Amino acid sequence: MKIASAVKLGVNIDHIATLRQARRDIDPDPATAALVCRQAGADMIVCHLRQDRRHMQDDDVFKLCALKGETHLEMAAIPEITTVALQARPDSVCLVPESPREVTTRGGLDLKARAVGRAVEKLKGAGIEVSLFIDPEAANVRLAKSLGADMVELCTSAYADAEGKKRRAAELERLELAAYLAEEMGLHLHAGHGLDYHNVRPIAQIPRIAALNIGFAIIARAVFVGLKRAVAEMKELVA
Repeated sequence: MKIASAVKLGVNIDHIATLRQARRDIDPDPATAALVCRQAGADMIVCHLRQDRRHMQDDDVFKLCALKGETHLEMAAIPEITTVALQARPDSVCLVPESPREVTTRGGLDLKARAVGRAVEKLKGAGIEVSLFIDPEAANVRLAKSLGADMVELCTSAYADAEGKKRRAAELERLELAAYLAEEMGLHLHAGHGLDYHNVRPIAQIPRIAALNIGFAIIARAVFVGLKRAVAEMKELVA
């Protein structure tokens, strides 16, 4: 049964910057896109500052963090990006794995890496809420708690990629069990990756999910219907 409080929608606007960087121009501007997303019902603006700066740039992060409303920064657990986060001061940060040649993030963090613990300590020391992007397994939830994370974001890519009802149901059950344990351990709970207009509703109905972070599907739909409508349609699905 779904909890009474509404699920927040975090809109990842990285691919607004991807389009801008195709010409190294000033448009489309991610900060302007963030305002449109908020007007359409987005509860949180999400962006990923990658090491290779393939889309978001440092200045984008500072501009987004200066806007009214909640900003959530995704980043690798490396000193260079940690420094940017400490200066820009987003409301929250999600530490994610990152590979130079990947098209998109694939799977959860290696929580045993020392860099993760160091980044958590520095960010929390500055008063920034910290999330860890994890595969939905009990061991990962427990380790995230031991590292001092405030929340976890469950990776939904296996669910999104699952073929057939039986496989999809099994992946959904993994997410539900991980969500239950996260709540038991006092961790706030987000989920995301590969979610779209066709598969998001079962995830939104997991009782303990506080927020869903969705990017590519929304920006892709915005090409045809406009950004405001694309966000509003997704907001209606997760509400």
